[in-house]
Amino acid sequence: MAKFVFKTNTLAVNNKNIETYITKAKSGDQAAFSFLLNFFWSDVFNYQLKRTKSENDTEDITIQTFSRAFDKIHTFDENYVFKTWLITISKNIHIDLLRKKNASISIETSKEQEDKIYMVVDENPTPEDKIIREQNLAKLLKDIKQLKSKYQEVIQLRYFQELSYKEISEQINEPMNNVKVKLLRAKKLLSEIIKKT
Repeated sequence: MAKFVFKTNTLAVNNKNIETYITKAKSGDQAAFSFLLNFFWSDVFNYQLKRTKSENDTEDITIQTFSRAFDKIHTFDENYVFKTWLITISKNIHIDLLRKKNASISIETSKEQEDKIYMVVDENPTPEDKIIREQNLAKLLKDIKQLKSKYQEVIQLRYFQELSYKEISEQINEPMNNVKVKLLRAKKLLSEIIKKT
């Protein structure tokens, strides 16, 4: 079987590395979730952009895809390709969206599911957290304004109002996993903005 090697920054990533990250994510490892989100984001995003022709819808569906994938990662079978699994989830979410026309996409999560260990947790600071924390406040606020409003909102609620995931989830009326995926994505984008300026 052919071994695919991808380049991400300076780190070579192959199928074995991906499997390691998936295994770690299944045990609730924050860095593994963050890696999988960053590594596969453009695959899911580009796939949906071709289908929806709308950047906003694409972004929402991509967030929903990773939210559902992280919620169900314990069910992922390593005999399959992770990217294909994500695309399938994404396709199903888009179909649901079309069925509901303009109704918002919602993922049913029970309290028990939200308490499970396989959900995205944020106990250990990520490299993005470190970059964000080291910024001068005035500059940080200016950089945050460059984010899309949905990302600005979760950053403000989490880091300035210090709300828990549950409180943010209630405030923006979205499932907790969506909040976590949005925050992971927002931190990644914000750290890229900080590095550029």
